[in-house]
Amino acid sequence: MRPGQWHLTEDVDGFLDRAGVFLQSRPALHTLLLTATESVRKRGAGAYGAEAPLFGWLERGGEVRAALFRTPPHRLVLTSLTPEEADALAAHLAGLGRSLPGVSGDSGTATSFAEGWRRHMGVTPSLHEHQRLYRLDALTPPEPLPEGRGRVAGKRDREQLMRWYHEFVDAIGEVPSSDASSWADARIANGRVRLWQTPDGTPVSMAGATSLVAGQIRVAPVYTPAHLRGHGYAAAAMVEVSQAALAAGAKEVVLFADLANSTSNRLYQRIGYRPVADFALYDFLRDRPGAS
Repeated sequence: MRPGQWHLTEDVDGFLDRAGVFLQSRPALHTLLLTATESVRKRGAGAYGAEAPLFGWLERGGEVRAALFRTPPHRLVLTSLTPEEADALAAHLAGLGRSLPGVSGDSGTATSFAEGWRRHMGVTPSLHEHQRLYRLDALTPPEPLPEGRGRVAGKRDREQLMRWYHEFVDAIGEVPSSDASSWADARIANGRVRLWQTPDGTPVSMAGATSLVAGQIRVAPVYTPAHLRGHGYAAAAMVEVSQAALAAGAKEVVLFADLANSTSNRLYQRIGYRPVADFALYDFLRDRPGAS
Protein backbone atom coordinates (compact mmCIF):
# COMPACT_ATOMS: atom_id res chain seq x y z
CA MET A 1 0.00 0.00 0.00
CA ARG A 2 1.39 3.41 -0.90
CA PRO A 3 1.55 5.78 2.11
CA GLY A 4 0.10 8.57 -0.01
CA GLN A 5 -3.29 6.88 0.22
CA TRP A 6 -3.52 8.14 3.80
CA HIS A 7 -4.70 11.74 4.18
CA LEU A 8 -3.93 13.45 7.50
CA THR A 9 -5.48 16.66 8.75
CA GLU A 10 -6.10 18.73 11.87
CA ASP A 11 -9.34 20.07 10.36
CA VAL A 12 -12.23 18.14 11.89
CA ASP A 13 -14.79 19.56 9.46
CA GLY A 14 -12.67 18.62 6.46
CA PHE A 15 -12.21 15.15 7.92
CA LEU A 16 -15.96 14.69 8.40
CA ASP A 17 -16.69 16.00 4.91
CA ARG A 18 -14.57 13.20 3.49
CA ALA A 19 -14.88 10.39 6.04
CA GLY A 20 -18.23 11.11 7.72
CA VAL A 21 -20.27 8.73 5.56
CA PHE A 22 -17.75 5.95 6.20
CA LEU A 23 -17.90 6.50 9.97
CA GLN A 24 -21.69 6.50 9.96
CA SER A 25 -21.81 3.27 7.95
CA ARG A 26 -20.89 1.26 11.08
CA PRO A 27 -21.82 3.47 14.04
CA ALA A 28 -21.26 0.85 16.73
CA LEU A 29 -17.76 -0.10 15.59
CA HIS A 30 -16.89 3.54 14.91
CA THR A 31 -18.35 4.92 18.14
CA LEU A 32 -15.05 6.35 19.40
CA LEU A 33 -14.39 8.33 16.23
CA LEU A 34 -17.97 9.55 16.00
CA THR A 35 -18.07 10.84 19.56
CA ALA A 36 -14.53 12.25 19.45
CA THR A 37 -15.15 14.25 16.30
CA GLU A 38 -18.39 15.58 17.75
CA SER A 39 -16.55 16.64 20.89
CA VAL A 40 -13.81 18.42 18.90
CA ARG A 41 -16.43 20.18 16.78
CA LYS A 42 -18.20 21.47 19.89
CA ARG A 43 -15.14 22.34 21.99
CA GLY A 44 -12.85 23.53 19.20
CA ALA A 45 -9.33 22.23 18.53
CA GLY A 46 -7.87 24.91 20.79
CA ALA A 47 -9.36 23.21 23.84
CA TYR A 48 -6.83 20.39 23.52
CA GLY A 49 -3.68 22.41 24.19
CA ALA A 50 -0.59 23.03 22.10
CA GLU A 51 -0.85 19.79 20.09
CA ALA A 52 -3.97 19.75 17.93
CA PRO A 53 -6.10 16.63 17.40
CA LEU A 54 -5.09 14.56 14.38
CA PHE A 55 -7.52 12.95 11.93
CA GLY A 56 -6.92 10.80 8.89
CA TRP A 57 -8.54 8.58 6.32
CA LEU A 58 -7.38 5.85 3.97
CA GLU A 59 -8.67 6.28 0.44
CA ARG A 60 -8.61 3.66 -2.27
CA GLY A 61 -10.42 3.74 -5.58
CA GLY A 62 -12.01 7.03 -4.60
CA GLU A 63 -13.62 5.52 -1.48
CA VAL A 64 -12.74 5.88 2.20
CA ARG A 65 -11.74 2.48 3.58
CA ALA A 66 -10.48 3.33 7.08
CA ALA A 67 -9.94 6.23 9.45
CA LEU A 68 -7.88 7.31 12.44
CA PHE A 69 -7.86 10.00 15.09
CA ARG A 70 -5.83 11.09 18.06
CA THR A 71 -6.58 13.72 20.69
CA PRO A 72 -3.33 14.30 22.63
CA PRO A 73 -2.22 12.98 25.06
CA HIS A 74 -4.26 9.87 24.28
CA ARG A 75 -3.58 6.85 22.08
CA LEU A 76 -4.03 6.70 18.33
CA VAL A 77 -7.46 5.18 17.55
CA LEU A 78 -7.91 3.16 14.36
CA THR A 79 -10.80 1.61 12.49
CA SER A 80 -10.30 -1.87 11.08
CA LEU A 81 -7.18 -2.44 8.95
CA THR A 82 -5.54 -5.47 7.39
CA PRO A 83 -2.12 -6.41 8.84
CA GLU A 84 -0.46 -4.99 5.70
CA GLU A 85 -2.38 -1.71 5.96
CA ALA A 86 -1.58 -1.39 9.67
CA ASP A 87 2.13 -1.95 9.06
CA ALA A 88 2.19 0.54 6.17
CA LEU A 89 0.46 3.15 8.33
CA ALA A 90 3.00 2.61 11.11
CA ALA A 91 5.81 3.12 8.61
CA HIS A 92 4.12 6.25 7.23
CA LEU A 93 3.61 7.87 10.65
CA ALA A 94 7.13 6.90 11.74
CA GLY A 95 8.51 8.52 8.58
CA LEU A 96 6.65 11.72 9.46
CA GLY A 97 8.29 11.77 12.88
CA ARG A 98 5.04 11.27 14.74
CA SER A 99 5.29 10.39 18.43
CA LEU A 100 2.58 8.11 19.79
CA PRO A 101 1.92 6.95 23.36
CA GLY A 102 -0.05 3.93 22.18
CA VAL A 103 -2.78 2.59 19.92
CA SER A 104 -6.37 1.40 20.25
CA GLY A 105 -8.49 -0.55 17.79
CA ASP A 106 -10.08 -3.91 17.16
CA SER A 107 -7.74 -6.61 18.43
CA GLY A 108 -6.25 -7.58 15.06
CA THR A 109 -5.72 -4.01 13.90
CA ALA A 110 -4.22 -2.75 17.16
CA THR A 111 -1.88 -5.75 17.45
CA SER A 112 -0.67 -5.41 13.85
CA PHE A 113 -0.05 -1.68 14.22
CA ALA A 114 1.74 -2.17 17.57
CA GLU A 115 4.05 -4.74 15.98
CA GLY A 116 4.69 -2.40 13.04
CA TRP A 117 5.46 0.48 15.41
CA ARG A 118 7.94 -1.76 17.23
CA ARG A 119 9.75 -2.52 13.99
CA HIS A 120 9.77 1.03 12.64
CA MET A 121 10.32 2.97 15.87
CA GLY A 122 12.19 0.57 18.13
CA VAL A 123 9.64 0.66 20.93
CA THR A 124 8.11 -2.13 22.98
CA PRO A 125 4.31 -2.44 22.80
CA SER A 126 2.78 -3.22 26.17
CA LEU A 127 -0.78 -4.52 26.27
CA HIS A 128 -2.76 -2.15 28.48
CA GLU A 129 -6.19 -3.77 28.22
CA HIS A 130 -8.38 -6.11 26.25
CA GLN A 131 -11.91 -4.75 25.82
CA ARG A 132 -15.18 -6.08 24.46
CA LEU A 133 -17.61 -3.82 22.64
CA TYR A 134 -21.24 -4.56 23.51
CA ARG A 135 -24.46 -3.37 21.86
CA LEU A 136 -27.85 -3.30 23.57
CA ASP A 137 -30.29 -5.88 22.25
CA ALA A 138 -33.36 -5.99 24.49
CA LEU A 139 -33.06 -4.17 27.81
CA THR A 140 -33.85 -6.57 30.65
CA PRO A 141 -33.90 -4.86 34.05
CA PRO A 142 -32.83 -7.18 36.88
CA GLU A 143 -35.48 -8.25 39.36
CA PRO A 144 -35.64 -7.04 41.96
CA LEU A 145 -33.85 -3.72 41.60
CA PRO A 146 -32.16 -2.48 44.77
CA GLU A 147 -34.12 -0.14 46.97
CA GLY A 148 -33.96 3.46 45.84
CA ARG A 149 -34.46 5.21 42.55
CA GLY A 150 -32.64 6.67 39.61
CA ARG A 151 -32.35 10.34 38.73
CA VAL A 152 -30.41 12.75 36.51
CA ALA A 153 -27.28 14.21 38.12
CA GLY A 154 -27.68 17.94 38.79
CA LYS A 155 -25.71 20.87 40.14
CA ARG A 156 -25.97 19.62 43.70
CA ASP A 157 -24.04 16.50 42.60
CA ARG A 158 -21.09 18.40 41.09
CA GLU A 159 -18.56 17.61 43.84
CA GLN A 160 -19.68 13.98 43.89
CA LEU A 161 -19.24 13.62 40.13
CA MET A 162 -15.81 15.26 40.24
CA ARG A 163 -14.66 12.89 42.96
CA TRP A 164 -16.05 9.81 41.22
CA TYR A 165 -14.52 10.88 37.92
CA HIS A 166 -11.08 11.04 39.57
CA GLU A 167 -11.62 7.64 41.17
CA PHE A 168 -12.81 6.08 37.92
CA VAL A 169 -9.85 7.37 35.86
CA ASP A 170 -7.40 6.21 38.54
CA ALA A 171 -9.06 2.79 38.66
CA ILE A 172 -8.68 2.16 34.92
CA GLY A 173 -5.17 3.64 34.73
CA GLU A 174 -5.96 6.20 32.05
CA VAL A 175 -5.14 9.84 31.39
CA PRO A 176 -8.23 12.02 32.02
CA SER A 177 -9.78 13.48 28.87
CA SER A 178 -10.48 16.75 30.70
CA ASP A 179 -10.24 18.16 34.20
CA ALA A 180 -12.83 16.86 36.61
CA SER A 181 -14.69 20.15 36.97
CA SER A 182 -15.12 20.59 33.20
CA TRP A 183 -16.15 16.96 32.84
CA ALA A 184 -18.79 17.27 35.55
CA ASP A 185 -20.09 20.65 34.34
CA ALA A 186 -20.54 19.46 30.75
CA ARG A 187 -22.47 16.37 31.78
CA ILE A 188 -24.65 18.19 34.27
CA ALA A 189 -25.49 20.81 31.64
CA ASN A 190 -26.53 18.12 29.15
CA GLY A 191 -28.13 15.70 31.60
CA ARG A 192 -25.77 12.91 30.56
CA VAL A 193 -25.18 11.19 33.92
CA ARG A 194 -27.74 9.03 35.69
CA LEU A 195 -27.37 8.28 39.39
CA TRP A 196 -28.85 5.53 41.48
CA GLN A 197 -29.62 6.69 45.00
CA THR A 198 -30.73 4.90 48.14
CA PRO A 199 -34.11 5.68 49.76
CA ASP A 200 -32.44 8.32 51.95
CA GLY A 201 -31.20 10.16 48.83
CA THR A 202 -27.54 9.08 48.94
CA PRO A 203 -26.01 8.55 45.45
CA VAL A 204 -24.34 5.14 45.26
CA SER A 205 -23.57 4.61 41.56
CA MET A 206 -23.33 6.57 38.31
CA ALA A 207 -23.61 5.77 34.62
CA GLY A 208 -22.80 8.38 31.98
CA ALA A 209 -23.47 8.57 28.26
CA THR A 210 -22.14 10.36 25.20
CA SER A 211 -24.21 12.63 23.00
CA LEU A 212 -26.37 11.13 20.26
CA VAL A 213 -24.24 10.94 17.09
CA ALA A 214 -25.16 9.02 13.93
CA GLY A 215 -27.95 7.25 15.80
CA GLN A 216 -25.67 5.83 18.50
CA ILE A 217 -24.95 6.62 22.14
CA ARG A 218 -22.10 5.06 24.11
CA VAL A 219 -22.49 4.40 27.82
CA ALA A 220 -19.43 5.67 29.71
CA PRO A 221 -18.35 5.77 32.43
CA VAL A 222 -20.04 3.31 34.78
CA TYR A 223 -18.73 3.61 38.33
CA THR A 224 -19.64 2.43 41.81
CA PRO A 225 -17.24 3.10 44.72
CA ALA A 226 -15.56 -0.10 45.87
CA HIS A 227 -17.23 -0.15 49.30
CA LEU A 228 -20.69 0.06 47.70
CA ARG A 229 -20.31 -2.76 45.17
CA GLY A 230 -22.20 -6.03 45.29
CA HIS A 231 -25.65 -4.53 45.92
CA GLY A 232 -26.90 -4.21 42.34
CA TYR A 233 -26.43 -0.43 42.20
CA ALA A 234 -24.42 -0.48 38.96
CA ALA A 235 -27.07 -2.60 37.24
CA ALA A 236 -29.76 -0.17 38.34
CA ALA A 237 -27.76 2.83 37.09
CA MET A 238 -27.10 1.02 33.82
CA VAL A 239 -30.81 0.42 33.30
CA GLU A 240 -31.48 4.11 33.93
CA VAL A 241 -28.90 5.35 31.43
CA SER A 242 -29.86 2.74 28.83
CA GLN A 243 -33.53 3.71 29.02
CA ALA A 244 -32.56 7.38 28.71
CA ALA A 245 -30.45 6.65 25.62
CA LEU A 246 -33.34 4.83 23.95
CA ALA A 247 -35.72 7.64 24.88
CA ALA A 248 -33.28 10.12 23.30
CA GLY A 249 -33.66 8.29 19.98
CA ALA A 250 -30.59 6.07 19.93
CA LYS A 251 -30.87 3.21 17.48
CA GLU A 252 -27.71 1.68 18.90
CA VAL A 253 -26.61 1.86 22.53
CA VAL A 254 -23.08 0.55 23.02
CA LEU A 255 -20.38 0.27 25.67
CA PHE A 256 -16.87 -1.05 26.20
CA ALA A 257 -15.98 -3.43 29.03
CA ASP A 258 -12.59 -4.55 30.30
CA LEU A 259 -12.44 -8.28 29.59
CA ALA A 260 -10.42 -8.77 32.78
CA ASN A 261 -13.48 -7.68 34.79
CA SER A 262 -15.74 -10.71 34.61
CA THR A 263 -18.27 -9.15 36.97
CA SER A 264 -19.04 -6.18 34.72
CA ASN A 265 -19.12 -8.36 31.59
CA ARG A 266 -21.68 -10.66 33.18
CA LEU A 267 -23.71 -7.69 34.35
CA TYR A 268 -23.91 -6.09 30.91
CA GLN A 269 -24.98 -9.33 29.28
CA ARG A 270 -27.54 -9.99 31.99
CA ILE A 271 -29.35 -6.72 31.30
CA GLY A 272 -29.36 -7.20 27.53
CA TYR A 273 -26.04 -6.15 26.02
CA ARG A 274 -24.52 -8.50 23.42
CA PRO A 275 -20.89 -8.79 22.20
CA VAL A 276 -19.96 -7.04 18.95
CA ALA A 277 -16.15 -7.18 18.71
CA ASP A 278 -12.99 -7.34 20.82
CA PHE A 279 -10.57 -4.45 21.06
CA ALA A 280 -7.02 -4.00 22.34
CA LEU A 281 -5.20 -1.02 23.85
CA TYR A 282 -1.40 -0.89 23.70
CA ASP A 283 1.08 1.50 25.30
CA PHE A 284 4.43 2.16 23.63
CA LEU A 285 7.56 2.02 25.79
CA ARG A 286 10.93 3.32 24.59
CA ASP A 287 13.60 0.70 23.99
CA ARG A 288 16.59 2.72 22.92
CA PRO A 289 17.86 6.30 23.11
CA GLY A 290 16.41 8.44 20.35
CA ALA A 291 13.23 6.39 19.90
CA SER A 292 10.08 8.55 20.04
